[in-house]
Amino acid sequence: MASLQLFHSISVPVFTATTLRRPLNKGRVSACLNVDVEAPNSLKLKLNGSKDVIEEEGRVIVGTYARAPVVFSSGKGCKLYDLEGREYLDCAAGIAVNALGHGDPDWIMAITQQANVLTHVSNAYYSIPQVELAKRLVANSFADRVFFTNSGTEANEAAIKFSRKFQRFNYPNNEQPAMDFISFTNSFHGRTMGSLALTSKENYRSPFEPVMPGVTFLEYGNIQAVKDLIKLGKIAAVFVEPIQGEGGIYSATKEFLQGLRKACDEAGSLLVFDEVQCGLGRTGYLWAHEAYGVYPDIMTLAKPLAGGLPIGAALVTERVSSAIIHGDHGSTFAGSPLVCAAAITVLDKIANPSFLSSVSKKGHYFKELLTQKLGGNPHVKEVRGSGLIIGIELDVSASPLVDACRDSGLIVLTAGKGNIVRLVPPLIISEKELEHAAEILHGCLPVLDSSN
Repeated sequence: MASLQLFHSISVPVFTATTLRRPLNKGRVSACLNVDVEAPNSLKLKLNGSKDVIEEEGRVIVGTYARAPVVFSSGKGCKLYDLEGREYLDCAAGIAVNALGHGDPDWIMAITQQANVLTHVSNAYYSIPQVELAKRLVANSFADRVFFTNSGTEANEAAIKFSRKFQRFNYPNNEQPAMDFISFTNSFHGRTMGSLALTSKENYRSPFEPVMPGVTFLEYGNIQAVKDLIKLGKIAAVFVEPIQGEGGIYSATKEFLQGLRKACDEAGSLLVFDEVQCGLGRTGYLWAHEAYGVYPDIMTLAKPLAGGLPIGAALVTERVSSAIIHGDHGSTFAGSPLVCAAAITVLDKIANPSFLSSVSKKGHYFKELLTQKLGGNPHVKEVRGSGLIIGIELDVSASPLVDACRDSGLIVLTAGKGNIVRLVPPLIISEKELEHAAEILHGCLPVLDSSN
């Protein structure tokens, strides 16, 4: 195995007393002299290995994650490496985040250059990278304006607020403006209280109830149920994922999305597309809804947009934006110069037609390869998806297969009710790497017999 260079020499400005323009605190210095201070040692856990890192995590981190027993220390391209130097092919991409893989040189250059200039100023002021990113998003989408957030769930929270404000703004004479929402079975829109209310899985919601009221879950794909409910005039917006990721890689039909668009227009409701996971090149289209020829009033984005840095966005039409005024919503960190500089690099690369074409081609090849290699197994019910968001539905739990793949050097995810293997690799993955992934999956299939 090739040796890995895990640390790089970085020039960091050093500030001493002589570099300060004036003495701090009028020259007075306060110190707590009776406290022993130990310099941070980033190598301390590394030198003790993965086992000690995992034990330390159990003592200091709130236990909300059922983590796999791996400590990743570096990555390059589509490969990850743990503390012991083992190599893994990454077909999870940080849950569809690392679209350009690990350590993309243009991405590194963008954030390094921006960090040397300006990192954060808050949204009390203007910054060039934020405006430039918004211009690119508008130029490459249906939208007229952008609101930046820090995550996908925050983007959906913004969409909830904008939808309700839109109804009050456009129908001021209504004593009871439309304030309710429609969401769908197998949906996932986030874990904050509003987005959680739109998420169908009861085990996500029940520990925290009461969540936001007024949400009705309908069957994904059942347009008649939507028509029956929306005509009552109480629905502020319909939230839908063109392709459900967390829910199990279920794709909407063109007729369903077209029906939603028509029903929303007739009722005065807004149509919100959640493309947090399926958007930005993942399907081979820049936006997943482009394949359907149906356009929303609001679209929410997040995961891959800044290539691994936290960002989200709610893209809106001018009609929606006109209802929003100063103070209606805000964020301290969202749209910082550093994160937006990274996102500009990611968006410019992915929006290139040749890049999107390659994603589509590789996705088709991978799906056919998986169908060929896995389709004969009695536990494999279906291989489905679009572009490089693919699900393998099993008739048993997918966890043993996911664990076996990891032990064999392949990182994949589960989805749905735990019976679906989710594959969302970096969009830069090569056909050779896809073939390697398919071989590992095929070789690990026997574990489904022994574990079930």
